Parts: sequence; structure tokens; C-alpha cells
Amino acid sequence: MANDEPTKEQLEAEFSADDKELCNAATKIQASFRGHQSRKEGGGSSSNAKVEELSKDMQKMAQEEELDIDLTDPDLHKAATKIQASFRGHKKQK
Repeated sequence: MANDEPTKEQLEAEFSADDKELCNAATKIQASFRGHQSRKEGGGSSSNAKVEELSKDMQKMAQEEELDIDLTDPDLHKAATKIQASFRGHKKQK
């Protein structure tokens, strides 16, 4: 069975740090994950206020910066895969 996942080298070759749209997408993914992580670690009833505040902040960001991102774009999928692979590598090192 062939592995359809691109190699680390292929992802790095296709990723350009100068691509503003790609970097904005990566930032949004990271912000969403960090929000998820902080909610997961928070636990108590005071975290509800934090969740609401983060939700309001995310809504405000979405209103201020209207991005036209094509979620079917293969380059976007590759960028997300690269971010996930990097995070998993970081997690394994811990």
C-alpha cells in the first residue's frame, strides 16, 4: 500500500514563509489550538469566563479580517499537514 502523505522534505520545499495567506491560515490554526489547549487545562468554573472572552476575541478577529480561503486548496492542506507534523514532532520530544 502506497503512502499518500508527503515527506517532510517535500512539505518544506513547498512551504514559503513569504506566503502571507498561508501564514495567516497557520496563525489561525495555531490560535484555535492554543484556545482549545487553554480550555482543556483550565477546568474550573472560572474557565467559562475565559472561554467566552476567547470566543469574543475570535469573533472580533474574524470580523476585522475577512479572509477568502479556499479550503479545498491542496497547498492549504499541505501547510496544515506540515504544522501538524511539526507539532507532533515537538510533542514527541517532550
